Amino acid sequence: MIAKELRVCVRSVERWRRAWREGGMGALRSAGPANAPTVTDERFAVLEKELGKGPSAHGFEDER
Repeated sequence: MIAKELRVCVRSVERWRRAWREGGMGALRSAGPANAPTVTDERFAVLEKELGKGPSAHGFEDER
């Protein structure tokens, strides 16, 4: 019932309940995103520039 109301799988609810039982409310706090961005601003700028050139500039036969 809880899983359906929250629209998550039953396993998630079970995992949250176990964490709460073992560590209290503090155990339910978010640890933040699972991964941090691995592309620096500088590298993203290069990527954006290259994408702007289009597919043919990178060896593709057409613009798809």
